[in-house]
Amino acid sequence: MRCSSRRIAVTLTALVIAGIVAAPIARGGDTIVEVENESGVSRTINVGGFPVTAEGNEFFLDLGVNGRRCVTCHEPSANMSVTPAGLQKRFADTHGMDPIFRANDGSNSPLADVSTVGARRQAYSMLLRKAVIRVGIAIPTDAEFELVDVKDPYGYAGNNANGNELSLFRRPLPTTNLAFLSTVMWDGRETLRTGDAAAIHFDLAHQANGATQAHAQAQAPISDAARDAIVAYEMGLFTAQVFDKRAGSLTGDGAGGGPDVLATQRFVFGGNDPLGCDSSGKDCTGSNPAFDPVVFTIFDAWNRVTGGGRGNARAAIVRGQALFNEKAITIKGVAGINDDFGVASVTGTCTTCHDTANAGNHSVPAPLDIGVADPPVPAQASGNGVQNQFGLPVGDMPVYTLRKKGSNAIKVVTDPGRALITGKWDDVGRFKGPILRGLAGRGPYFHNGAAATLREVVDFYDRRFEIHLSEQEKADLVAFLRAL
Repeated sequence: MRCSSRRIAVTLTALVIAGIVAAPIARGGDTIVEVENESGVSRTINVGGFPVTAEGNEFFLDLGVNGRRCVTCHEPSANMSVTPAGLQKRFADTHGMDPIFRANDGSNSPLADVSTVGARRQAYSMLLRKAVIRVGIAIPTDAEFELVDVKDPYGYAGNNANGNELSLFRRPLPTTNLAFLSTVMWDGRETLRTGDAAAIHFDLAHQANGATQAHAQAQAPISDAARDAIVAYEMGLFTAQVFDKRAGSLTGDGAGGGPDVLATQRFVFGGNDPLGCDSSGKDCTGSNPAFDPVVFTIFDAWNRVTGGGRGNARAAIVRGQALFNEKAITIKGVAGINDDFGVASVTGTCTTCHDTANAGNHSVPAPLDIGVADPPVPAQASGNGVQNQFGLPVGDMPVYTLRKKGSNAIKVVTDPGRALITGKWDDVGRFKGPILRGLAGRGPYFHNGAAATLREVVDFYDRRFEIHLSEQEKADLVAFLRAL
């Protein structure tokens, strides 16, 4: 049995979710779902009084018309998102008829042929390969920029009956660890209020309705009660890796891994923002004297571990945590930092942009352009024409050429990001950073699924910021990220 749009039977026997064995374990009034992944085992709990697989909650109910439910794209088996492996199995099991395979936004184009199994496999190739959903958004009429060229390999974006709708291929963000959210959605389009938990509740309730009407094609808004029930379920979810194949228990010998400790972690909007921003992400001073770059302390108890196989693996995680907190990075050319503050370079660390204690997201809305949406470089330069300048495979993405109105300034991106919401030229290519817990088992990574593995994520940052990490440092960082 898998967590999809179908009814889920919760028992105390093992569940097979998306082909992975998951064991519900009694935990007071909650249910724990533990899922094996290539790194070990992740655990999801719900501290709000719901079982993780709370099938009676609106999160699991059919509120639209095309068979989709919240859980269709946010599976407990994938740390509350979806993965290529899980989607490929669902396609094989249903011949591409599972509710996630719907042409309104699951296919590469809403006009794609889905009449046969072979046609559906081609139509849903991006979803199957990178686990991305096609989001359709048009450029605002009052935007500071205009579209001057589009190259869409699927023949739809920028030339359709929906107001020059652009096709934006994005990963479903996990509906877990939301207690640490400062902004909702990759482009922040559901961030309508900011500053506290009540604001996030409002934003998530609005998002639940929007998703039901768009993705599930509901004909009318869902009720306030349904929205609140979905948010109540989501806000109780916490997910983290609990066991590592090499290091063993991530709560052993005093370590603070796993979701139980995470659920007790306090979050304050803007509490450790290094740029001195308020809860809206605006009114930034450019610095925060109280900023502590030591954001992750989960594995401090392992600082004195000694040799042996498990000891060596734990030592690697500790070294990776230290690198994440302390390794100097020269931040250059990042829209949202260097341009906003008028500084050519800033010496920071990973935690400059991942500042929330033991969660790793940014504590205020702070969309940044670090180059993930950069287009593929010309074939004659790259040798294959499918990678961007930082080595991310984006040759399967549409490419948009934008021009700032009243000027000759040009930007070329695979996704304009935040700019499609604000209409601001400076926001082109900017996206929020995700919460970093529960990374293992929910790849691929970045908003567009361009990094298949955590090693590819580390390689991207190494190239992008010219950090010159050694092979040992890369391995240690990956070991740490897998343990989150």
